[in-house]
Amino acid sequence: MSQHDRTKELGTKPIGALLMQYAVPAIIAMTASSLYNMVDSIFIGQGVGAMAIAGLAITFPLMNLSAAFGAMVGVGTATMISVRLGQKNREEAQQFFGNSLTLNVIMGVLFMGVVLATLDPVLRFFGASDQTLPYAREYMEWILYGNVFTHLYFGLNAVLRSAGHPRTAMSATILTVLLNTALDPLFIYGFHLGIKGAAIATVISQCVSLVWQLYIFSRPTEVVFIRRDTLPLRPHIVGGILSIGLSPFLMNACSCLVVLLINRGMVRYGGDLAVGAYGIDNRVLFLFAMIVMGFNQGMQPIAGYNYGAQLHDRVRDVLWKTIGYATTVMIVGFVICELFAETIVSAFTTDPELIRIAAHGMRVDVALFPVIGFQMVTGNFFQSIGQAGKSIYLSLTRQLIFLVPCLLLLPRLMPVIGLPELDGIWLSLPVSDGLAALNAAVLLYWQIREFQGRPVNFSPFHRFSLLRLPLRIHYFAVNRVAPYIPLFSLFQTKEKED
Repeated sequence: MSQHDRTKELGTKPIGALLMQYAVPAIIAMTASSLYNMVDSIFIGQGVGAMAIAGLAITFPLMNLSAAFGAMVGVGTATMISVRLGQKNREEAQQFFGNSLTLNVIMGVLFMGVVLATLDPVLRFFGASDQTLPYAREYMEWILYGNVFTHLYFGLNAVLRSAGHPRTAMSATILTVLLNTALDPLFIYGFHLGIKGAAIATVISQCVSLVWQLYIFSRPTEVVFIRRDTLPLRPHIVGGILSIGLSPFLMNACSCLVVLLINRGMVRYGGDLAVGAYGIDNRVLFLFAMIVMGFNQGMQPIAGYNYGAQLHDRVRDVLWKTIGYATTVMIVGFVICELFAETIVSAFTTDPELIRIAAHGMRVDVALFPVIGFQMVTGNFFQSIGQAGKSIYLSLTRQLIFLVPCLLLLPRLMPVIGLPELDGIWLSLPVSDGLAALNAAVLLYWQIREFQGRPVNFSPFHRFSLLRLPLRIHYFAVNRVAPYIPLFSLFQTKEKED
C-alpha cells in the first residue's frame, strides 16, 4: 500500500477496524514503554535497595519536566502533520516535520545544560534527603546526558504513527524495551554500576532505536522525510507546533509540580519509604494509563484527519469507541490492583514496611480508576482536533484547580476523622480524578452539540437552578477565554489565516 493510500484510508475505512489498526500497535508500544520503566524499578529495587527506589522516585518530577518539552514538540508535530495530510497539504506537513527535528535538538541541549548546572539543589527541592540524594543524582546525571536522543526518539515515534507507520513505531518501542531489559542486569550486576547502570542502559537502548528511526525518515519515499531545506526554523511552523504542543507540555509540567508536591508530602508525613512506595505505585498504575494513552495515540491521527476533512460523524464515532475501550481498561486495572496489591508490590522490593505502605496506597489511588479513562480520552480528543485551548483547560483544572488544593488540604483534615495524615496524600489523587471527569463530561457535551450544529442548552439543568450560573460562567471560560491563552492565541494566527 502506498503512503497516499495509508493516509487516505483514515477518511474511508470503517472506524472500528481503523482504530484497532492504529491503536493496537500504539498500545503494545506504550505498554512496552511502561514495562521498560517498571523493569528499571524492579532491577533497582531488588539489586540496589529500598533507598534506591526512593531516590528514583525523587527524579520523577525532572523526568516529567523533560517529557513536557519533548511532548510539546512531538505531539504538536504529529497533530499538525495529521491535520495537514487530511487537508491534502503534504508540503506543509513536510515543513512541520523538518522544524520538529531542529526544535528537539535545541530543547534537548538547553534542558540538559540548565538542569546539570543546578542538579543537587533541584533534587533537594524535590524532596531528596541525605540518604536518597546520591541515588537520585547518579541516575539523573546519565539520563540528562542522553536527553537530546530521548527527545528525538519519542518525537519521531509520534510522527511515525501520524505518517501511517503505527507498527513501525510499535517495533521501535519494543526494540528499546528488549535492549533495556537485556542491558539492565549487565550494567547493574555485571559491571557493578548500580543505579547508574540502569540509566546508562536506558540511554543506549533509546539511541539504538533512534538510529533506526532516522534511517526510516531518510527515505524520500516516506510521506514526510528528512530534507535539509525544511530544517531551518520558520516562525509560523514553530508556532503551529508549539500551539498544539502547549497542551501536553502543560500537562507534563503540571505533573512535575504535582509529583513535587506528592514527594514532599510523602517525605513530611511518611519519610523516605513513603516516597519509595509512591514510586512503586506510580510505575504500576502508569501501566494502565499507558494502555489508555495507546488508544489515544491510535485515535489521534484518525480524529485529526477526519476533523480536517470535515467528517464529523467519523470524528464522533472514533471518540465514543475510544472512550469505551479506555473505560474497560481502567476497570480491569481497578480490579487487579484492589485484589493483588501486595503481590504486585513484592516484585519491586522485599522490605516488608515498604510493601505495606505501597499496597495500601495503591488500593486508595485506584478507587476512581473506572472514570479516569473517560477523562484521559476527552482531553486528548480536544488536542487531536486542534482545539488545544480546551485540552489545556482540562489539564490545568485537573492538576492545579483540583489536585493541588487536595494535596495541601486533605492531609490536615485526616486527623479530624481519625486517619493518618499520609492518607490525605493518597486520597488526593482519586478525589481530583473524579472532579476532573465531571468537568470533562460537561465540555464534551458542549462539543458534541457543536458538531451537530445545535446551540448549547442549559435546560437539562433546569431542576438544579443553582448550577445554571456556574455552568454559564464555565462555558464562557472554556469557549471565550481558554482559546485565547496568550501563547496559544499568538501561535494560532497563521492557522486562522490558512
